[in-house]
Amino acid sequence: MGWETVIGLEVHVQLATKSKIFSGASTVFGAEPNTQASLVDLGMPGILPVVNEQAYRYAVMFGLAIDAKISKRSYFERKNYFYPDLPKGYQTTQLEQPIVGPGHIQIQLPNGDTKEVRIHHAHLEEDAGKSLHEDFHGMSGIDLNRAGTPLIEIVSEPDMRSSAEAVAFAKKLHSIVTSLGICDGEMSQGSMRFDVNVSVRKKGSEVLGTRTETKNLNSYRFMEEAIALEVERQIDLIEDGGTVLQETRLYNADTRTARSMRSKEEANDYRYFPCPDLLPVEIDDEFIEAARASLPELPDARQARFMDQYKLSEYDVSQLAQYRDTAEYFEKVTKTCKDAKLAANWVTGELASRLNKESLNITHSPVGADQLGEMLLRVKDDTISGKGAKTVFDSMWNKEGSADDIIASKGLKQVSDSGALEAMIDEVMAANTAQVEQYRASPAEKRGKMIGFFVGQIMKASRGSANPGQVNKLLKVKLDG
Repeated sequence: MGWETVIGLEVHVQLATKSKIFSGASTVFGAEPNTQASLVDLGMPGILPVVNEQAYRYAVMFGLAIDAKISKRSYFERKNYFYPDLPKGYQTTQLEQPIVGPGHIQIQLPNGDTKEVRIHHAHLEEDAGKSLHEDFHGMSGIDLNRAGTPLIEIVSEPDMRSSAEAVAFAKKLHSIVTSLGICDGEMSQGSMRFDVNVSVRKKGSEVLGTRTETKNLNSYRFMEEAIALEVERQIDLIEDGGTVLQETRLYNADTRTARSMRSKEEANDYRYFPCPDLLPVEIDDEFIEAARASLPELPDARQARFMDQYKLSEYDVSQLAQYRDTAEYFEKVTKTCKDAKLAANWVTGELASRLNKESLNITHSPVGADQLGEMLLRVKDDTISGKGAKTVFDSMWNKEGSADDIIASKGLKQVSDSGALEAMIDEVMAANTAQVEQYRASPAEKRGKMIGFFVGQIMKASRGSANPGQVNKLLKVKLDG
């Protein structure tokens, strides 16, 4: 309890350009290994790189979104190290003059409080290839398709004090870059990868402890687990008289264990020097203002608009407005069914639960926004009950047709005709005279609970097709009479 955790993040965001940062090779995910690596990506002698203008535009858009200083002059350096998936023997990156300078991001904590996390800088760089260790019988395969893919690496200050804050920051960052459209946010495909720097210090101390870096975490859960494990390890080590070594570590999500990968290098270990093949890049005010003009609605502004326009609770808005894809889906549902609260309940409830269960992004939902909106119209006009709506939703999820087709084929249409319902009520009351007498002999405050028995009998008699709202109204009149 006497220790304080200090966390900073380095986040690699893959930019959604169609081609790589220094070549025209495709960045499409899922191609056959080594079919999208050009001579530039491989660093062949005599081949000269050319900077991708769209990567610069995306970087500037991010900088503007976090109210950061934009560098009008930036340049690339070579970061020299050997690794099998880095055929050039160096990575082209930015160190001394990155494109994006200091900025800040506002995060919302689980308890509802807000906190500002400072961004130290964000720089452009190329990705390396990928080492594949499965199906090679004790050897590794190298896929260089990813080599040269444009990244922006976002480096925070060590402003976070718990894994919950780190996850809140990561989620906010994800919502910003996907709202901007500069990244698809598919973490399972490596579009966002988190390196977590963790240290501990005695509470009240202003001196930072020795930090370790756990690399390449691609889910919020893994980040939370890795931080908890590392904090516990460092505290135990110090309390046992040991010393924390500055090192790079790897987390194994399958075994929930971590191991040391290598001692942490300093910048001079990489022998950085300006890339002789690339001139400094200069941008002007016109370029920056054009990028500013192209900025879409950002998460904070969208949340404020949802609160004002749809009159939803703060919780609903936090679930709906944080991510662009979810927000767009919700607004389409609302436009169709004309009921924001009903749409919010289904998008954050039944739909979100099913997507989570099947690990699907909302863009891949089997039930489209228009389909869900049309189904909710049938809830609003009392064609189907809430229970029937879940049956319809399940069928739509399984691609069995439209809401109206499913309602017709499964006989889910509610009985709302008052004459038919009164006949059912009369039959149930005649068959349960003792319960009717007991109800009428009871004080008014107890009748509310007792009426549920009769509703259940009527729903059973109608095989669930009776409109429960109308049943309650008609039943109360007859029982009280």
